[in-house]
Amino acid sequence: HALELDYDVDSPNPAYNGMRMNLNHFDASKFKTLNFYVKGDPQKGFSERVKIELIGPDKRPSPHVFEGVTEEWQLVTIPLEEFMLIQDWSILEKFVVVFSDIISEPKVGTIYIDYIHFGQ
Repeated sequence: HALELDYDVDSPNPAYNGMRMNLNHFDASKFKTLNFYVKGDPQKGFSERVKIELIGPDKRPSPHVFEGVTEEWQLVTIPLEEFMLIQDWSILEKFVVVFSDIISEPKVGTIYIDYIHFGQ
C-alpha cells in the first residue's frame, strides 16, 4: 500500500493542490535527511517535478522542488538543510506535497509516495 496522489492543476487561472500530513510537533533535531519513496503512474501520467514542503512552528512553508520522478520506485533523500526557512527543527508541524500549474507537467496525473521518514 502507498499514498496515491491524483492531481489536476489544468486551469486558466493559477492552480495548485496536494496534501498535508500533520507531524504532531515532531522533533527532527536529531535527523539530517527527509526520505521517501516515489513513483509516477505511467497510465495516468505524472509530473517529473513535485514540491515538498516542511512547516515548522512559525507556520511558514519551507519548500524544496524534487525533480526526477519516474515510473519506477525510487528513494528520495533530501538534506534537511535544503529546507532553509525552518529555524526550529524540534517542532515540525506538517509535511506537504504540492502540485502547481507552474511546476507540474503534465498538469493532470498521479504519483505514489511511500515510507516517509527522517534519517541520520
